[in-house]
Order: sequence, then C-alpha cells, then structure tokens
Amino acid sequence: MFVTNALLALVILAVSRVIWEILRRFVLRSPLDNIRGPALASLLTGNFQQLYSVDGWGFHNKLATEYGPIVRLTGVLGERQLYVADPKALHNVVVKDQHVYEEHPHFISANTILFGEGLLTTLGDHHKKQRKLMNPVFSTAHMRDMIPIFWDVVGALRSTLEIQTANGPTELDMLHWMGRTALELIGRSGLGYSFDSLTPDEPAHPYAASVKELVPTLFRIFTLRVYVLPKVYKIGPAWLRRAVVNILPSPTLHDLRDKIDLMWKTSNEIYAQKIAALRAGDAAVKKQVGQGKDIISLLIRANMKTDDPCSEEELLGQMSTLIFAAMDTTSSALSRTVHLLATHPDVQDRLRAEIRAARKEHGARMSYDQLETLPYLDALCRETLRLYPPIPQLLRKTRKDVVMPFGTSVTGVNGQSLSEVFVPKGTPIIISVINANRSREIWGEDALEWKPERWLAPLPDSVAAAHVPGIYSHLMTFLGGGRACIGFKFSQLEMKVVLVELLDAFEFKPSQRDVQWRMSNIVSAFVKDQPQKSQLPIVVSKAL
Repeated sequence: MFVTNALLALVILAVSRVIWEILRRFVLRSPLDNIRGPALASLLTGNFQQLYSVDGWGFHNKLATEYGPIVRLTGVLGERQLYVADPKALHNVVVKDQHVYEEHPHFISANTILFGEGLLTTLGDHHKKQRKLMNPVFSTAHMRDMIPIFWDVVGALRSTLEIQTANGPTELDMLHWMGRTALELIGRSGLGYSFDSLTPDEPAHPYAASVKELVPTLFRIFTLRVYVLPKVYKIGPAWLRRAVVNILPSPTLHDLRDKIDLMWKTSNEIYAQKIAALRAGDAAVKKQVGQGKDIISLLIRANMKTDDPCSEEELLGQMSTLIFAAMDTTSSALSRTVHLLATHPDVQDRLRAEIRAARKEHGARMSYDQLETLPYLDALCRETLRLYPPIPQLLRKTRKDVVMPFGTSVTGVNGQSLSEVFVPKGTPIIISVINANRSREIWGEDALEWKPERWLAPLPDSVAAAHVPGIYSHLMTFLGGGRACIGFKFSQLEMKVVLVELLDAFEFKPSQRDVQWRMSNIVSAFVKDQPQKSQLPIVVSKAL
C-alpha cells in the first residue's frame, strides 16, 4: 500500500509540474514578451520546427529582416527563447557572462554520449583545465611543424583525382573526398595515425562513413535530444541504458548506437598504440605516422608532466572530439568552397592564377608563412566562412536570472525602445552565427552576397565598430570567449593547403543535378531527389 501511494504521489507531482509549466508559459507574462517575434507555427511546438528545419534558411533570413538582431521565439509547449545576433548581447553571452549563459543541457548530454569527457562536454574550471593543456598544441609554431604532413596528404588526394579524371571531365562526389581528406589530415597530424591512403579503389575508412552521417542522424531525433535526453542520459548504469536503446524499435537510435561504438573502438585502439609507443621509447615513437609530433602524442606527454593530469577517459574524449570537429566542420567548409568556385568561374580563375604565381616563386610546397601571403586565397576563405559558416547556430541556457544589454536598441511589441531585457533563469539562448555574420548594419547592403574581394580593401568602419566577440575576422564562425574553437588555425591551414593543391591541378564545374544545402548542426550538401544522402556532385577536369 505504501509503495502504491508513493507512486501515485509521484505521478500527481509530475502531472502537476507539467500543468504548472504549461500555465506559466501560456498564461503568465514574462519580460521576454516585450521582445518582438514571429507567430507560433504550432501550439505544441511553437517555432521549433521552423528554427531547426533542414531548409530553414528562409526563416532565419526572415528573423533578421523583419525582427532584427534580438528576437523572441517559442519552443515546445510555449517555452520562451531568445534568438541573438546583436554583437553586444553576444559579448555578454560568450565572454562577459559566459558562466551564466552555459551550454544547453542537450549539448552536454549528447556530446557526453558521443565523445566522453572532452572539451565539448566539460564546464567551468574542468573545461579551463582541459583547454589549458591543449592550447600549446594548436599554436602557430606547431602549425608550422605540421605543414609537411598536410602536403603529403593533399598530394595523395591530387594523385587520386588525376587518375579519376584521366579520360576527361568526370562527375565526382567532392563531399566524399573532402571528408576522407579531412579525416586523414587530422588522423596523421592530430593522432599520428593513418585512416586512409586516399587511393581510388580503397573504400573510405568506416570511421569516415560514421562521422559523415553522424550529424544528419542526430538531427533526425533533434526534438528527443533537446527535451528528453538531458533528463534520462544518466539514469541507471550504462548497461541498462544500452539495453533500453536495444529494445526500443527505432532504426535511427540503433544506427546512432553503432556509429558511436565504432568511434569509441577506433579511439581506444589509437590511444593504446600511442601509449605503447611512448612507453617503448623514442625509437618506437619515430616509427609512427606522426613521429611523435602529432597533437595527441604531444598532449599525452604534456599530461604526464602536469601536476594535475587529465584522466585516460578525458584524453580519449579529447581524441574523439578532435577527430569529429576537425573532420566534419572542415569538410563542410571545403565542400561549400569547391561548390562556390564551380559556380563562380571568374573567382576560380583568379585564385588559380594567384596560386600558380606563388608556387612558381616559392615552390610547390609552400611554408605556413608563405601560404599566409596569398591575399585572394585568404579573402576567399574568410568570405566563405562569413557567409556560409559550417555551424549556423549554437544553443545556450541561462543558469540564473540575468540582464542582457543590446548594442543597438530594438523596438518592442508596443513600439517602445528597448536597450536591454531581463532574461529569466532557464531561458534557451540561440546564438545566431549566420545572422551575426550576415548583418547589413555591420557589413553593408551587400552582406548577403559572396564577394571575396571585400576583404582586399579596407572593411567598412561599421565592422570594427560593432565589436563582434568572435576570435576570427570580426565573425562568429569560430565563436569567442572561453569556449571558442580551439582548432580554428588548424582548420584554416587545412582549407588553404587543400585549395592550393586542387586549384593548381583541376577545374571545377557544377553538376546538372540540383545541389542543395541541409541546415543542420553542421551544414552538409545533398541532391534534391536524394535528400537522405549527403553528397556534392561536381564535374572535375584537368586545369589548363
């Protein structure tokens, strides 16, 4: 009887909590109600489906043009959210009050399951400790040491594409090849491990296939990730949680489980090899792919010397995080760049001329500093990452009540001018990377145009005056503050080496198939009549 009454009480308590939350959201007023925003698309899901639609580009543009840099949105069951592209507000979110605007629980829970205790899953002092350990291996000095490995990998890609185009123009899936190349780049330089010889007949490493489809698979269960996973991912022991996943009749969950298993198995194998080589001495280390200069070997050595070392689980988490972040975002950025070059032959020709002139002067394998002297290449990379960031938005959640100031006053629902808003504890904050990067107030009336040459002249005064808190080129592409992308220099080097090698050798033209871009956690290409498959068909031929 006691157990029955206890269970009944718990059910009543849970139901009461749900009813209270619904009443609070739909009946009671909130300070956020003073901020303008679009009407609900659904009473149940609010604007959730619009915000996270795979073709949500138009909705995000509408938010910028009709409502400005601060917008109130509605989530599931009336949850109030704040959509932010204002630079001063973003400064408070990612720098000044970062401890208040922490990662959303769904981000922490999902990445803990995917990657373990890495940079994407730790908070506060724990995160700072991990970042401090990793900062030296992403320095410019270390990038200079890595560039020979980059040229080796991209040289192998060039040889393969030359074989595939030997009989004339050939349509190739460049997303496939950019993914394989990005994985091999981070494999050799980051892990001292070769995943892929990049030869035509060798299939992609299973790890590459898993990572390539990981984000699209996750996106199919986005609602569950945001609203259910944070509440259940720590319930019971791991074996019980796995048993529940195994029982549930969900092909998507089973597919995700298998991908995660493969990623963890691969990371453990590589880590074991690294530890064995380091214990065996310098001779064994030098026999490895990276000869001990790869990121993980340096990280393990640094960890051995510190007074407060990270655990083995944390280092494994850093490995999985490193592979995923370096492969998926960079392959997305490179694929978008190749597609833009294919559809802008004048830009392609100009860049190729600059590359060939530089190689004639410096040699085929330019140094890190020589690559930095190519102005049009640099401008093209900056402009692509401005207009088409691989990660279009990020999510935070307030840990306590806070006042968010605006750099530019916004017009409230009753026509009043607002320079700040009170944000209650528990409010989801959407950091709009895409709209911060595309602001007409910052970049001018041509902000939505892809114009690499804008970076070859002085930028408008409004760019510097905006004080965008990003760590790269007045952009939010790599975020800012204590959770900014630690590997953004690595990503830049990857992009430049790949483009130099490929543009020197090949000409790109668009496919006749309808290529579109999926708005997801990480943007990816697909063909309209095959929406479930990530791919980027491009016609590749030898460049004259």
